[in-house]
Amino acid sequence: MYAIIKTGGKQYRVQEGDELHVELLKNTEDGSEVVFDQVLMIGGDDTKIGQPVVEGAEVKATVVRNGRARKVIVFKSNRRKGYRRKKGHRQSFSKIRIDSITH
Repeated sequence: MYAIIKTGGKQYRVQEGDELHVELLKNTEDGSEVVFDQVLMIGGDDTKIGQPVVEGAEVKATVVRNGRARKVIVFKSNRRKGYRRKKGHRQSFSKIRIDSITH
């Protein structure tokens, strides 16, 4: 069985036991449990499609760790003008493990 959940403005296809990186979940610590109630679809033998969410469905997950991704360099320049700007960005994330899918 799998589910499609929505978190952080993105959609993820998850199964039990999956580990994935999602946008940072605020006010969570390593080892804490989170519940995703915005389940858009549950697939498998009995497929249920939500309008927009499946009623009574939830996905329980455990936060493995919170962290920051590798640095992305943003470089801007205008040719022949001497304009150069260099910035770095590190995106925060939460690594989660899917424990159960209920509907």
